[in-house]
Amino acid sequence: MQETVKQYIQRILGHTEGKEPLQVQASTPKRLEQLVEGMSASELKRRPAPDKWSILEIITHLADAELVGAWRIRAILGAPGTSIQAYDQEAWLESMKYQDRNIHQSLAQFRILREANLQLFKLLSREQWELYGMHSERGKETIRHIVRMFAGHDLNHLQQIERIVGAKAA
Repeated sequence: MQETVKQYIQRILGHTEGKEPLQVQASTPKRLEQLVEGMSASELKRRPAPDKWSILEIITHLADAELVGAWRIRAILGAPGTSIQAYDQEAWLESMKYQDRNIHQSLAQFRILREANLQLFKLLSREQWELYGMHSERGKETIRHIVRMFAGHDLNHLQQIERIVGAKAA
């Protein structure tokens, strides 16, 4: 059974309980690099199950999601209340050939975009953190909420990768 939008939000935000979202986001690129260090291309491309993503696909997804998040936040800053379009991550995985991507390029893209976003967050005023956009599936989302969601999204995917790495070591 597929989770509802409300269940998804609760699950993702649940990962951030007791954690500082900006610290989570700052630590994610290095943690990803540590997890994949020394892994072969075939290990990075191996799916743990037919319906589960490989490590390469997860990291490429994180890079593209960071690009989307960067755009959404900038759109909100430039035009508060703006519409935020959802996207189909499975369609992106297939159409942008995540399985054929280069892990080092995906990691670099993620790290560079994340650093740019973290620099922007440091410049935001208290009022700007409360600016919002209207997500096509999730409704009103403030920049503060988006940042928490991205931290939870990081932790969710880090746990997935850790499970895959752990299964490989077992």
